[in-house]
Amino acid sequence: MRTFVLALAAAALLAGCGRKSGKPPVRVAAAADLAFAFEEVGAAFEKQSGHRVSFSFGSTGLLSKQIIEGAPFDVFAAANVSYADQVVKSADCDGASKKLYARGRIVVWTQKGGVAAVRTLAELTDARFRKIAIANPEHAPYGKAAQDALTTAGLWDAVKPKLVFGENVQATLKWAQTGDADAAIVALSLAIVTENGTYMAIDPALHAPIDQALVVCAQGRNLEGGRAFTAFVGSEEGRAIMRRFGFLLPGETMTAER
Repeated sequence: MRTFVLALAAAALLAGCGRKSGKPPVRVAAAADLAFAFEEVGAAFEKQSGHRVSFSFGSTGLLSKQIIEGAPFDVFAAANVSYADQVVKSADCDGASKKLYARGRIVVWTQKGGVAAVRTLAELTDARFRKIAIANPEHAPYGKAAQDALTTAGLWDAVKPKLVFGENVQATLKWAQTGDADAAIVALSLAIVTENGTYMAIDPALHAPIDQALVVCAQGRNLEGGRAFTAFVGSEEGRAIMRRFGFLLPGETMTAER
């Protein structure tokens, strides 16, 4: 009897694994500012849908280039809607599936125990800040927002000699975490969950809105999974997760700053 019960349990387990493996993974190319938020979104999505999901996080500009060159992603979650437009135009991505999913924010992050934290953006010109990290503005929307904010504030020329560039916004944060930079201008969604640091929000009026959009692409050949994932991001459960990481969501207005 014990052997029979164990055999039934093993069969059930194998059947469950078969059902799960029967669905191809949903391959998502996602902007680096989503590294923490989408890991949580992905876990909740898998639990609800039974689809597996795998992420490739990086610079939006570089990911879009990969998709245009044929990389097999099912979903592209860009940090700026213009890059979603590019892959719709140049790759096999469904323009009808494109939708805004969040608006991002930038902050100045400094490590606790390092230089004194900033209270105003103008303090970045102080001598105590020898190196300041931003994402490469040539292909990273958060880096472009940082550049625009510094320019609008009249600080770009003074700060430019201090700048070091990360390939993406997550790599940029690492510069400050390791002490290789005294401060980093990064996404709120990363700063809000990063320990041993403090941050100051940058006025969003200083730069163009970081409107983020996602789109389903056919290269990965899992249109069903891609559509299911994008729908989950826009669901109440998905929105609740994104909200916890500091994103402003479609249909919402900006709340008081931290």
